[in-house]
Amino acid sequence: MDGSAERPEADGVEPLDADGGAERPEAGGGAERAEAGSGAEQAGVGSGAERPAPGRSEALPPQAVEALTAALDTLRESVADLRFGLDLPGASEARSAQADLLAQLEDYVLPRVRTNTAPALIVIAGSTGAGKSTLVNSLAEKTVSRTGVRRPTTGTPVLACHPDDRKWFEEGALLGGLERVDKPSPEAGMRSMVVVATEKLPQGVALLDTPDIDSVVEEHHDVAHRMLDAADLWVFVTTAARYADAPAWSLLRLAKERGARLAIVLSRVQPKSADVVLKHFVRMLTEYGLGDIDRFVINEAKVTDGRLPDSEVTDLRLWLAELSVDEERRAQAVRETLNGVLDSFRTRVPALARHLEGQVAFRAELRSDVETCFLGALSEIDKASKNGSLLHGEVLARWQDFAGSGDLMRSLQLRKRGRAAKQAPERVLAFKAAIRTGLESVIVAAANRATEEVVARWRHRSELGATLAEGLDRPSDNLVRLTNRAIASWQEHLSELVRTEGVAKRSVSKLVSFDPDSLSLIFTVAMFSGANGEGVPHRLVTALLGAESLRGIGAKALSDLRARIGMLFDEEAMRYVQALDSAGIPDESVATRLYQATYNLEVAR
Repeated sequence: MDGSAERPEADGVEPLDADGGAERPEAGGGAERAEAGSGAEQAGVGSGAERPAPGRSEALPPQAVEALTAALDTLRESVADLRFGLDLPGASEARSAQADLLAQLEDYVLPRVRTNTAPALIVIAGSTGAGKSTLVNSLAEKTVSRTGVRRPTTGTPVLACHPDDRKWFEEGALLGGLERVDKPSPEAGMRSMVVVATEKLPQGVALLDTPDIDSVVEEHHDVAHRMLDAADLWVFVTTAARYADAPAWSLLRLAKERGARLAIVLSRVQPKSADVVLKHFVRMLTEYGLGDIDRFVINEAKVTDGRLPDSEVTDLRLWLAELSVDEERRAQAVRETLNGVLDSFRTRVPALARHLEGQVAFRAELRSDVETCFLGALSEIDKASKNGSLLHGEVLARWQDFAGSGDLMRSLQLRKRGRAAKQAPERVLAFKAAIRTGLESVIVAAANRATEEVVARWRHRSELGATLAEGLDRPSDNLVRLTNRAIASWQEHLSELVRTEGVAKRSVSKLVSFDPDSLSLIFTVAMFSGANGEGVPHRLVTALLGAESLRGIGAKALSDLRARIGMLFDEEAMRYVQALDSAGIPDESVATRLYQATYNLEVAR
C-alpha cells in the first residue's frame, strides 16, 4: 500500500480449481468483503446479528475477578521461578516460551482481567511491506506511522486511539513494560510505544501498528509477537502476491492456537485477477479452519501522503465503528481472545513443566553418577581395611621393624610403683606416621579414581555433561592436606578408645603398664591384617584386651574412620554438585507448584 514501494503483481498467484465462493469485486470498487461466508452479515456490520461467544457473555463479578487475579498472580510467580539452566535440547525454546508467557501475563492478561471495560486494543500485524502503516494512517486519517520503501519501516510501535482513550493507554497497565513517548526517535527504540490521538478513530478501540513479523531485525520480530500477545483483536494484513508465504500462515497458526479474535485484510488486489486470488485465498483459509473469520479486500490503489483513498477502507472503518458503539460486541471480542489465551495456558504451562522435569531428571542422573562413584570409592576402602591390603610397603616394613627390634615388648612392661612407663621410642612414631601415610595414599587414590569415573560418565551422557565436568577430572588441591589431618585425628581417637574402653576394663591392667600410642598401633595392625584373627597383633591384642574388646573397639574405630573418609568424599562431591547448582536448576517442587497453579487457575475460571 505504500505508493513508493515496488509491488508484486497478483497475476503471479497460481490459481487453484476450487469452489472458493468468492465474488469478484466491481471494477473501481472500494474495500470489499469476500463473500464465501464472510459478508457484512457474518461480521455483524449493519445486521445486528451477534456471533455467539465460546466463553462467558456476562461480566465477571468483583469476587470472581479477585479470585482470577490471585490465581494468575500465583501462576506468574510460578512461571517466573523456572530456570532452564542446562542446555538440553529444547531449552532455548523453553526459555523463549517462558518469556512469552510472562510477558503476556504482565502485558495483557492481568491488566485485561482487572480492567475488562477498558478500550479494545487491535494490533495491525503482517509481513514486510504488507502496508500495515499505510492502513493505520488511512483509518486514522492522519499520518501517525511512517511509511516508505526502506524495510523495516516501523521501528517503534505506534498506537493510535481516540483522544478520550489516550489517558488509559498512556497510563494503563496494558503493555506496561513499554515506555510511552509522543513521537518515535532513535533513542526510543523498540522498548517504547508512541501514543497518538485522533478524533477520526472511534472511541473504545485503538490501533497498534507493529514491526514486521518476518523482520530481518530479530528485535523487531520479538516485539511484534509481544504486541500480538497483548492484543484483544488481531488484524492481519497481507498482499495478493504474498498471502501464501510461510510467515503469513505461521502467524495465522499462532492466532488459531491462542484462540485470538482475528480479521484478515487482503491488500493490493488487481481487479483482473481478483476472482482467482480470492477463490484460492478463501480455500486456503477454509482448509486451515479459518474460513469464517472476518475478511476485507483492498484493491490496488494509489497511496498519497502515506494513505489510501477513503473508499478503500470504508468497510474496515464501519467494522471499527460497530465495535465502538456496540459495547457487547466489543466485550465479546475481548472475552473471546482473553479466554483463548487462558485456554492456551492449559498446554503452554504444562509444556514448560515437562521441560523443567526433563532438566531436573538430567540433573538427577548427573548427581547419581557422583554418588555412585564416590560410594564405590568408599566401598573400595572398606574392602581394603578388611582384607589386609592396607598393610603393605612402608607400613609392613615399619611394623616388622617395630615388632622385631624389641620395642614392641618394651612398650609393654611390668608396672613399678611410683614410676611411669617410658616414652615411646622413635620406631613407634615412625610406625604411626607410616600408617597415616599409607591410609592417606589409599584414600587419595580412591578419590582420584572416583573423580575420573564421574567425568567419564558425564562425558558419555552428553556434550553438556562434558562441559559441566570441565576442570573436575581430579581431586581438589587441598584433599591431601585434609586427608592427613583427618587420619591424624582418627589415630588420636583410636588411642582414646583403647585407653578408655580397652585395658582399663581388664584385670591385666593392674599388672601391665602400656604406652597408649604403641597399643593403638598394634590394635590398628590387628584391625587391618584381615578377618582371620591370626598373627601376632591379633593374639597380642586379644591377650591384653580380650576378643570382645577387639571386636567392639574395632567396629567403633572402623565406623569412625569410614565417617571421616565419607566427609572428605562429600567435600569432593560438592564440587560437582556446585557445578550443577550453578546452572540454576530448581528442584522438582517448582514443577509441582506450576501444575498446582494451572489447576487453581482452572478452578478460578
